[in-house]
Amino acid sequence: MKAAMFDKIALIGIGLIGGSIALAARRAGLAGQIVAATRRAETAAAARRLKLVDHCGTDLAAACEDADMVIVCTPVGACGAVAKAIAPALKQGCIVSDVGSVKQSVIEAMKPHLPAGVHFVPSHPVAGTENSGPEAAFAELFDGRWTILTPLPDSDARAVDRTEAFWKGLGSQVDRLDPADHDRILAITSHLPHLIAYTIVGTADDLGGHLNAEVLRFAAGGFRDFTRIAASDPTMWRDIFLNNREAVLEVLSRFQEDLFYLQRAIRWGEGDKLFELFTRTREIRRALIHLNQA
Repeated sequence: MKAAMFDKIALIGIGLIGGSIALAARRAGLAGQIVAATRRAETAAAARRLKLVDHCGTDLAAACEDADMVIVCTPVGACGAVAKAIAPALKQGCIVSDVGSVKQSVIEAMKPHLPAGVHFVPSHPVAGTENSGPEAAFAELFDGRWTILTPLPDSDARAVDRTEAFWKGLGSQVDRLDPADHDRILAITSHLPHLIAYTIVGTADDLGGHLNAEVLRFAAGGFRDFTRIAASDPTMWRDIFLNNREAVLEVLSRFQEDLFYLQRAIRWGEGDKLFELFTRTREIRRALIHLNQA
């Protein structure tokens, strides 16, 4: 029987991502023991009921004792406090990672608390659904999806390689990026779409009188499909926008310029401009489907 990659993995946070990591790691036999910890007793109880991990409690530091890998699966705004809480329990040689959709601010928040001899390898699995909580977890979440590693200049090469091998074992494709490049790319591919989806739902809700109810009643496929992500966890997305504000504001400004271009084309009946844009974007969408990322 093939030996596990890690004797013990600890997950701090056990929602959709943390729970899916646990299930995928168990499926692939990557760990001898998988434990988790979360601040809310109700979430820990749900994780135990669902048998996502071997043990789940509310003592974050205790879960990390003797762990070979610790993955912080909390909203990005909590990563610094988590790193401070678990630091005394981390053993020499332990790999500490995260799953945050923002990298620069997470690195700045976590790195100062991690003791020497502990290897920090920031990560971001580009996978998810609009659902949250341990009940939403499933082992196939990462299959064929990208996970981005953003190692630091002083990151231990062997720890980075082991982290990459771990994510590949979960089913991911893996690439490595500079943290700043990661944040700019995710601002346009993930953060801005969520911001737009939240805004459209809010705009629909603000319509006065009978129109409000009729919008919800007759919501067409495009509205339903695009606004699906507006059901995502509010805490997670609040933290993402606040912690990646510069990149988000940059792409939002560029999006507004493009939107004004479309507004003018519609006002002046410039169908050729609309057709040219729609044709180009249709090909981009088809390319995404071909790459199995949509």
